[in-house]
Amino acid sequence: MTEPNETANSTASTESTSTADEFTVTPYAVEGEIDYEKLLEQFGAEPLTDEQIARFPDHPLLRRRTFYAGRDVDDYLEAADSGAPHAIVTGRGPSGPMHLGHVLPLYLAKRFQRETEATVYIPLSDDEKFLAKDQSFDAIGEHTRDNLRDILAVGFDPERTRIVVDTADADVIYPIAVRLAKHLTPATIEAVYGDQDTVGLQFYPAVQAAHLLLPQLVDGRQPTLVPIAIDQDPHVRVCRDIAAKEALPVKKPGALLGRFLPSLEGPGKMSSSGDAPSIELTADSETVAETIRTHAYTGGRATIEDHRENGGDPTVDVPFQYLRYFFEPDDAELEHIAADYRSGTLLSGELKEIVIERITEFLADHQRRRAELGSLEAELEPYRLTERERQRALERAGVPTGLEM
Repeated sequence: MTEPNETANSTASTESTSTADEFTVTPYAVEGEIDYEKLLEQFGAEPLTDEQIARFPDHPLLRRRTFYAGRDVDDYLEAADSGAPHAIVTGRGPSGPMHLGHVLPLYLAKRFQRETEATVYIPLSDDEKFLAKDQSFDAIGEHTRDNLRDILAVGFDPERTRIVVDTADADVIYPIAVRLAKHLTPATIEAVYGDQDTVGLQFYPAVQAAHLLLPQLVDGRQPTLVPIAIDQDPHVRVCRDIAAKEALPVKKPGALLGRFLPSLEGPGKMSSSGDAPSIELTADSETVAETIRTHAYTGGRATIEDHRENGGDPTVDVPFQYLRYFFEPDDAELEHIAADYRSGTLLSGELKEIVIERITEFLADHQRRRAELGSLEAELEPYRLTERERQRALERAGVPTGLEM
């Protein structure tokens, strides 16, 4: 049976235009006010149903539809429900310090692991960031080591977690990527990603496909779910096409697609590389407070009197959106805060103080675990692929595991 080509109509993933405003969503650029429903039509993904959300481990990122769409979600849920093997892949591009937007999918993956015993793979694409960013290998290496400490501080189970760094694990990643690259054409890369500056970035989708298929190449055919912001969906679509063409013992990876944590300046994606400030995971309480008080866009009125009379708009208020995304787990309390804000009982400054307290508490716990880590090499060792796992991955990929001289 011929498998559908999921990238055939993917030109829209390079630049998407809404009826009122233009917006761009690619793995390398997100600009404008995003029409999330239009993106689903253009990307060919399905909205999550109430039944599907109820079957996932309970988490506000799902319950409140921050993660709102997916691919092959039922296949993953059936394996999780039955106790069959299943995996999560969620990675990091180490081009700078990690901020709140980077770490929330990792905490979601940790919840899945704890409640359904999912295996979690976390690839770090230091090679891609060297190619895409104007930084030296030394600088990318420093970011990688710093990011690894934040990833380890999340608290994954080392028995069920593998952390892969592309340049450090090139003996596995590169041969698999070469095999997968045989099914990638320049036309596909251009349609999905647009023009790339270097042949290295043109090759990178094959490396990303190796990341997404690695759990199955190590541990056998099983449903794999990739929780990502929707700008990263092109990587999944390309990998699914490759998996359909390549004679490997794997399923096409599924996806769980999410909205962006908004920038403090208002609608858009929180970014550590743009002009908008972001809250880094190492920020102290004073920095968090100053950043929120100074930069967080509010839905409040221009004066206290006007706000008391007419109330504020929590749907555009960034501090409220941070509570809704992650930092207020109780739905009833969240609605109480929203109602007080709409009525004018709760002022914008008071709402900012609530989110400052919640983020500060979250970061204090994260930073405590980070400070308790020993040397990076010793802490990372239990999470690295074993020699046997490396051999199995290469064997299942049909790659020679040794060269006789």
